[in-house]
Amino acid sequence: MVIGVPKEIKNNENRVALTPAGVTELRKYGHTVYVQVNAGVSSGFEDAEYIASGAQMLPTIEEVYGIAEMIMKVKEPIASEYNLIKENQLLFTYFHFASSEELTNAMLERGAVCLAYETVERPDRSLPLLVPMSEVAGRMAVQEGAKYLEKPLKGRGILLGGVPGVKPANVLVLGGGIVGTQAAKMAAGLGAHVTIMDVSLPRLRYLSDIMPPNVDTMMSNEYNIRAMVKECDLIIGAVLIPGAKAPHLVTRDMLKLMRSGTVLVDVAVDQGGCIETCHPTTHEDPTFIIDDVVHYCVANMPGAVPYTSTVALTNATLPYALQLANKGWQQACRDNMDLQLGLNVVEGKVVYAGVAEAFGLPLTDVNSVLTAESALA
Repeated sequence: MVIGVPKEIKNNENRVALTPAGVTELRKYGHTVYVQVNAGVSSGFEDAEYIASGAQMLPTIEEVYGIAEMIMKVKEPIASEYNLIKENQLLFTYFHFASSEELTNAMLERGAVCLAYETVERPDRSLPLLVPMSEVAGRMAVQEGAKYLEKPLKGRGILLGGVPGVKPANVLVLGGGIVGTQAAKMAAGLGAHVTIMDVSLPRLRYLSDIMPPNVDTMMSNEYNIRAMVKECDLIIGAVLIPGAKAPHLVTRDMLKLMRSGTVLVDVAVDQGGCIETCHPTTHEDPTFIIDDVVHYCVANMPGAVPYTSTVALTNATLPYALQLANKGWQQACRDNMDLQLGLNVVEGKVVYAGVAEAFGLPLTDVNSVLTAESALA
């Protein structure tokens, strides 16, 4: 198969979809890999490393899209890329369709095969291609939250871990999944007093067992959230419903209950956000303030630590990319239910329930597209 790796062009997105090591593995199976010039530089990978691994370099993004059967990316295509996408072309990347009707409609119109990293799902309901970036984002949420608690950045002026004789900050983590667990560990490690909320009592029991003594667990419901936001300095939204829009757990009126300089970090913003007042921001302009509450809502947080993120992402995606390249997307998805669940939009049809529900679109049975003839079958 011919695989293309374009340079990411979303604002301050420094990651790349494939490392030179990943190129080497794909080449071992006879696949051709085209990488756009300078695609990996911001992640610490020079063009010479890709060439040494067997990649062929192309100067423009147009040439990469034009020649590839499968495009491997990190973030969803943006408007300037829409017209570059070919009918039946396989796109393997993060999409988060449920948070963008424009993107969904564009991919339907282009007739692409859109396999989303974030909905590839194992039988145990884990999300193997979301886990590495969730780990990065969860840890970064605390790092960024601690920074924006500083007074020059309009925060409360609180050191997360305090010092002897001064109480540490109170941190509330909404969601006990991968992001929430990593965020709680980081905040606790810095000495903060942490409360982690989830709707699953078994999950809370597990977290209670593994977390250090400065982490409390609490059932997530509106009553408890309203009580907690009054006394917390940093609130981290870490809620995920795979492939669907995140619910608003922190509502607009709750901001009035918070102290001036409270910091909100919404890691779920690329799925619509679990904090009602959040909207996507960029690393270039990461925060905004409403009711004296600082909102940090960068949609591609791991892009700020691109070397770590790129290596972690390739470690997770490469086994699936090899299956897609070796078998073609249809056979690979027939053979592997993990991959089948990653299909969201296929050749003008929505095949993932969460996306169809988000925009009131008709849902096509995924089996019908797996048995139909395709140019890239």
